[in-house]
Amino acid sequence: VQLQASGGGLVQAGNSLRLSCAASGRTFSSYAMGWFRQAPGKEREFVAAINWNGGRTYYADSVKGRFTISRDNSKKTVSLQMNSLKPEDTAVYYCAAGSYSSRLEYEYDYWGQGTQVTVSS
Repeated sequence: VQLQASGGGLVQAGNSLRLSCAASGRTFSSYAMGWFRQAPGKEREFVAAINWNGGRTYYADSVKGRFTISRDNSKKTVSLQMNSLKPEDTAVYYCAAGSYSSRLEYEYDYWGQGTQVTVSS
């Protein structure tokens, strides 16, 4: 499966942004999906994950209550709604597909190219 992330940009703190990840391939609905991010000079970290049918979601503590992950299997997309953005949310955001809705990078087999999110104070 190939993944294409989009929706990044420059926003002021407190505002919202919605990221999307479009997938190609016929087996999208069989994959769990995740969002990760990497800030400058830091390691890539888990943000959110969703299971194959959207029935279970998981979030990093740092984004819980502010970010929402969702998916539309009919459109082969997964989204990340980001509200109340903070400067520390600035990073390149990656979507990923894997067999399990895991917090661990190595559990994911396919990765998108990343989209830059910059939050100004």
